[in-house]
Amino acid sequence: MHNIYGYVRVSSKDQNENRQLDAMKDMNIPDKNVYVDKQSGKDFDRPQYNHLMRKVRENDVICILSIDRLGRDYEEIQKQWRYITKERKVDIVVLDMPLLDTRRGKDLMGTFLADIVLQVLSFVAETERKNIRQRQAEGIAAAKARGVKFGRPRKPLPENSEEVFRKWSEKQLSNREAAKALNMSLSGFRYRAKIYEKENVHTAVL
Repeated sequence: MHNIYGYVRVSSKDQNENRQLDAMKDMNIPDKNVYVDKQSGKDFDRPQYNHLMRKVRENDVICILSIDRLGRDYEEIQKQWRYITKERKVDIVVLDMPLLDTRRGKDLMGTFLADIVLQVLSFVAETERKNIRQRQAEGIAAAKARGVKFGRPRKPLPENSEEVFRKWSEKQLSNREAAKALNMSLSGFRYRAKIYEKENVHTAVL
């Protein structure tokens, strides 16, 4: 007798895993056999994935909805696939890609075809991940070029900030004394002081 398990992964706690969980139910996988990680697929250092790896035995089956739920890194996916199927002798079923079902075609040709499909899909998954990062970077750069500001707005400084920064710049106050006068942390003052020096403007709001 073999056991069947499900593995579900979403990239963050804000993402919804219901679609993947519904797919596991359709496979009649018991809830106790479904392992869910809510973190990036950049590597395989994930608590529930590692728990699953400790649980499975030879001839067990692991179901995932799509190959990118297993991981995002091309080489890592290949390595884990070989580890699971060759070393642990556990079958993998990718539900949205019937060719990636190691229970079928265990002859040489079946294994060959599955390996080719896996390589192609793993490459596509990693390429798309890189493309997304590049598009995000290009979008941020374009927004900055248009003058869009990112991050939290700076808090207004106290009314005495101009005098405090002037005294600090003239070495009349130390960093710690100036920070205390402005009622802010030393690290916070140093951050504002760098901006002050860069802009070289005496203003109530830096």
